[in-house]
Amino acid sequence: MPITTVEKLSDLSAERYDAIMTRSMEELGDVYEGVREICEDIRTRGDAVTIEHYRKLKDDICAADLKVTPEETAAAYDQVPANVVEQLKFVAGNIDKFHRAQFERDMWSIEIAPGILAGRVIRAMDSAGCYIPGRQASYPSSVLMTILPAKVAGVEQIVACTPPDEGMVANPTSLVAADLAGCADVFKIGGPWAVASMAYGTETVPAVNKIVGPGNKYVTAAKMAVFGTVAIDSPAGPSEILILADDSARPEWLAVDFLSQAEHDQDAAAVLVTPSAALAEATAQAVNDAFDKADRREILRPALENNSAILVADDMAAALEFTNAYAAEHLEVAVDEPMLLLPRIKHAGSIFLGHYAPVPVGDYATGTNHVLPTGLCAKMFSGLSTDDFVKRPTFQLLSKEGLAHLAPAVLALSEAEGLPMHGEAVRIRVEE
Repeated sequence: MPITTVEKLSDLSAERYDAIMTRSMEELGDVYEGVREICEDIRTRGDAVTIEHYRKLKDDICAADLKVTPEETAAAYDQVPANVVEQLKFVAGNIDKFHRAQFERDMWSIEIAPGILAGRVIRAMDSAGCYIPGRQASYPSSVLMTILPAKVAGVEQIVACTPPDEGMVANPTSLVAADLAGCADVFKIGGPWAVASMAYGTETVPAVNKIVGPGNKYVTAAKMAVFGTVAIDSPAGPSEILILADDSARPEWLAVDFLSQAEHDQDAAAVLVTPSAALAEATAQAVNDAFDKADRREILRPALENNSAILVADDMAAALEFTNAYAAEHLEVAVDEPMLLLPRIKHAGSIFLGHYAPVPVGDYATGTNHVLPTGLCAKMFSGLSTDDFVKRPTFQLLSKEGLAHLAPAVLALSEAEGLPMHGEAVRIRVEE
């Protein structure tokens, strides 16, 4: 039985359409209360909670074991192949270049009326915490994607946390990436213990203003639990791709793109929508052929069976309508003239244009950020950027003439709202 079949978009039942749209949006309810209790325990008892948790990895653990030492970082360079270090440097340069280009600097102002100057200034947060997934895999790219935008934005203190392996050993490639990104405060802590430690501060881990970075549902639940004490980025769930294609696309390429996202984990999602029935059928066959030869079928199968689809739309307009409704984390536009469609795309975390822009180039090398909104959140969130690490306070400078110009409005509205001293603060100045 084929793992993937073609469906006609206009013939989908309401239930099937909803299943495709909701994919594997993470339900946090089953873990949230337990995670919240861990966070509250850390708020009260600090490092002791984390130390108790990690005795499973090191019997004689102490607080000093939680922070990566300079010696550990130096040793990591000896464990990582030299070509990997060089490519991390190359990628870090691209990420730095892209995020410097997007960064707003200084201030702007306008004259509202004579004597009234109003504007906005850009100010970096004092501190930020970056969560780096680990344990089952190494994600040095996520180290660079989270730390470098904060550095470019001007954040003075950056803290990174990553889950340790047996013996409280951190992944050496992640340590090298953190060093290349310029982060000295790296802690071997994962899951809710990391998030709560960065949110509330402990004897060892500094408290931060904002926590960013991808993670599993326990990390997401922890970020939600500490929100308000700290700011957080968008909730991040399993990886997902939507491919919008026309008949100029190559089915064997699309099949690899399809499976490259589905291989992330069992909850990943991959969808192709196209007005070309021939392309859809050829791609489905290519996916099935590639699946039969794949190494990670135990991960691919549930992702493809539960969260994926190959859809034929009536025309490109219908395909675009579905694309905007799906609001994918990663959107590939595999068409002959992708720039013509770009103005019609409203919702996506990151957009990959043309036949030579598969998602992995953004995951690793173009410099755009791969920390992106999932599960329809692209309708209200953007990917991680320098914007996530700055605040934009407004200011106003008024002369007496400018104040007099606004006085009637302030007096009338303060009276209407029952706040007489608001009006008095203006009246006393203009009637002096």
